[in-house]
Amino acid sequence: QINLSAPLAPPMRLTPDLIEEAPQFVNPLKERELDLRDRKIPVVENLAVTLDQFDCIDFSDNELRKLDGFPLLSRLSMLICNNNKISKIAEDLYAAIPNIETLVLTGNSLEELGDLKGLSKLTKLKYLSIMRNPVAAKNHYRSYVIYTCPSVRVLDYKRVKQQERVAARKMFAGKKKAAIEAAKTFTPGEPVKQTPADKEAIKAAIAKASSLDEIRRLEMMLNSGTIPGF
Repeated sequence: QINLSAPLAPPMRLTPDLIEEAPQFVNPLKERELDLRDRKIPVVENLAVTLDQFDCIDFSDNELRKLDGFPLLSRLSMLICNNNKISKIAEDLYAAIPNIETLVLTGNSLEELGDLKGLSKLTKLKYLSIMRNPVAAKNHYRSYVIYTCPSVRVLDYKRVKQQERVAARKMFAGKKKAAIEAAKTFTPGEPVKQTPADKEAIKAAIAKASSLDEIRRLEMMLNSGTIPGF
């Protein structure tokens, strides 16, 4: 029988010992990866003990509420944070992870377009997923991200087209961007769920990938649990 009165497992601090004991391996992209999945970690801390030796860190299925707390990790190029509770992104994130190319934020709690401002200075960001966040249901979401993060090539598994970039620039010219960022029209409700269209978008992204590296990267993001049930 299940004891409903049993206390829930407490959050687990990201201690130096936990980091050193976590699985470390070379992933399919031939990158050094640190696996910190499913540890109930609430806060990013103590990553300086890694000595910047990893290309990829996987924080999937934890309890993170804010994307911050990183030391300078110049080597880090992929950060996987799907299925957390992230609602804020530090505006100085770029100073800690300046060379990030792939960022997976699928299945978090980002609600407003303004909550994404911390991504704007990640100048090497190419692959970004914000699917299954409330913000992804807001008007102008995709155009806003394309305008704010001009280096992004693939957003939510859909390649960014040149005409989208042109339309985004027109939409957010002048003071329009600040006005849209300040607008808060989202009413919290049920979590944004995966749809058949999401699956088709991912399949199409893989089919249209222009290089083996891109195919592997997309497949790795899927295999990491970014889209549960796919």
